[in-house]
Amino acid sequence: MAAEKSLAMVLRTVEFSESSYVATLFTEDFGKITALAKGARRRKSAFESALDLLSVSRVVFLSKSSDSLDLLTEARLEKAFRSSQKELSRFYAALYIIELVNLMTDNRDPHPELFRTTVRCIGRLDQGAPIAPHVLKFELAILRHLGHLPALHACSECSRAVPDAARMAFGIWNGGVLCNSCKIGKRKVVSLSLPALQLLRSWSEPEPETTNDTDWSLPQFDTEWTKVAGEVRGLMNQYLCDTLGRRPQLFDFLGFH
Repeated sequence: MAAEKSLAMVLRTVEFSESSYVATLFTEDFGKITALAKGARRRKSAFESALDLLSVSRVVFLSKSSDSLDLLTEARLEKAFRSSQKELSRFYAALYIIELVNLMTDNRDPHPELFRTTVRCIGRLDQGAPIAPHVLKFELAILRHLGHLPALHACSECSRAVPDAARMAFGIWNGGVLCNSCKIGKRKVVSLSLPALQLLRSWSEPEPETTNDTDWSLPQFDTEWTKVAGEVRGLMNQYLCDTLGRRPQLFDFLGFH
């Protein structure tokens, strides 16, 4: 068993014994892994704060067979989420983000760009960025990275371009906007304003890899966000629940859902 090394974010920890944890980690190089951290619950553990929720740590682990837990041998804290000590709403928002990562990713399926996006978004929340818009930006990003982003330009049924109009048809079950012909007879179709659709289009675009944690700028944030926030939030709630096949547990703890 060769030792694997990667940067990782802590998604979840579960007590395994009096002295050990089972940790679910989202790693940059190997995707999501579940590993046994022996001795991590001891008062003077070698892992210290490296396995706290939302922490970004540099880890070393031994990869076991597919039906066994990996073995975490080292974890060194690189970055901690500090806002949990100051502002509960930021803590809940960050927990919601890692809940989405845990629900939507498979074990051993690497998504290095999604890892960096996750770290960047949680870093911004920790630095004081506006919560609701940055959570939405992350939701669109994870949908894009994992191939679930709704069609926002062309009809999700026939793939023809949909001309902009004051109100646009969006099929929750169809995966995006619908043209006038395809929307007929469809179920679970909502009417979306053009400004709301334009904001979704803009915010679903990938960010440059050079973007840092303290760059909070969002296109159309000052001019459009307050006008369409409720409309966009309602749509995303429906679309995410349909995509996941369930309602995320942290929904009920977010003040804007």
